[in-house]
Amino acid sequence: MGVLKTAGIVAALAIAGVLIAAATRSDTFRVQRSASIKAAPEKIFPLIDDLHRFNTWNPFAQQDPNLKGSYSGAASGKSAAYTFAGNGNVGKGTIEIIDSAPASRVTMTLHMLAPFETRNTVQFLLEPQGELTRVTWAKIIHLFIDMDRMVGSEFDAGLASLKAIAEKTP
Repeated sequence: MGVLKTAGIVAALAIAGVLIAAATRSDTFRVQRSASIKAAPEKIFPLIDDLHRFNTWNPFAQQDPNLKGSYSGAASGKSAAYTFAGNGNVGKGTIEIIDSAPASRVTMTLHMLAPFETRNTVQFLLEPQGELTRVTWAKIIHLFIDMDRMVGSEFDAGLASLKAIAEKTP
């Protein structure tokens, strides 16, 4: 009986420790990557602000050759939206531009329905730096798990693809 009581106390303390750790951790997590692109912000901005063009370099859209999607709302900028359904890597959801400042910032909401429901904010910042533009892609996630490992490499791949398109001669 003493062994069971001790095991129960140890289990209760372990569970309490996990709950305390969860309670002290922030409920938001920011995944962010940046790339310097040899192109003016005015050339890069339309590749983000127009979701049709965004999906030509968006690595998440490239992960499923059978991805089904439809565009709605404005052609670009605020209220432009894209609803998609893909394989397990892509999931199902909607991305919508909620704020757009020409050649400097695009903010989107991502409402995922599958593989699990979540609502996140996605932001692109463009900062001119001489002949280069620093493009930062950030996602603010409201989860307890570390998403940097899950999507950080996708951001790196997407920014490399954006760079290749934006740096092509006109």
